[in-house]
Amino acid sequence: MAFIDTIEMYKYILYQGVLSLADQLNNFKGYIEKLKGIVGEERTQFILANSLIIVVASSNDLANTYFTLGVRKLHYDIPSYTDLMVSSASNFIQDIYNLGSRRIAVFGAPPLGCLPAQRTLNGGELRVCAEEQNNAAQLYNNKLQPEVEYLNRTHPESRIVYIDIYNPLLDIMQHPGQYGLEVVDKGCCGTGNLEAAILCNRFLPTCVDPSKYLFWDSYHPTDKGYNILINQVVGKYVNDFF
Repeated sequence: MAFIDTIEMYKYILYQGVLSLADQLNNFKGYIEKLKGIVGEERTQFILANSLIIVVASSNDLANTYFTLGVRKLHYDIPSYTDLMVSSASNFIQDIYNLGSRRIAVFGAPPLGCLPAQRTLNGGELRVCAEEQNNAAQLYNNKLQPEVEYLNRTHPESRIVYIDIYNPLLDIMQHPGQYGLEVVDKGCCGTGNLEAAILCNRFLPTCVDPSKYLFWDSYHPTDKGYNILINQVVGKYVNDFF
């Protein structure tokens, strides 16, 4: 019963305080207006055109909204839901382009089923990678990549680039020793099996050496995990933005 209660709390926490894409777009518009007030219209457009905008969407939509909370399962199967997600991402990218952004990095979904929380919730007693979640992430990525490439071709002076993190992160999980890691199936915080958001806090124990862990909590990488992943991404894609 305690484990079930923890899962219900986990679901509740994940659903709270999330800004919609529309809210984020309004916040971006507000930032642009403030910037104009500081540096003027011309300089603002220069800053927007030469800044790197990072769009990261899909993980919460799939792992939480669809699989854990089940909000979208009532109306969509996985193929139709991933279509909706790609359409939403595409519209958002075009919106920020219309506001002046030109260099836009669009991250695909990671191997969601191998995140510690998804192993716990959907990986059975052995906490193996949840294949349904991984397959959904791959389906979304396979639809998102050509859409991003199309947007890049059809929007003048743009550098809109799809960033694959599924395969690099999966490789780290499958070959941790090559990256100086030891634990990839649970996080450093608490038990590491389900803790995220406020469930990972200063009152819970942490692992002795976070540098041996890929994940800090059941969703987010440690500093070392991020460094390994981002160094691979930067090395592969940085020239695509110039």
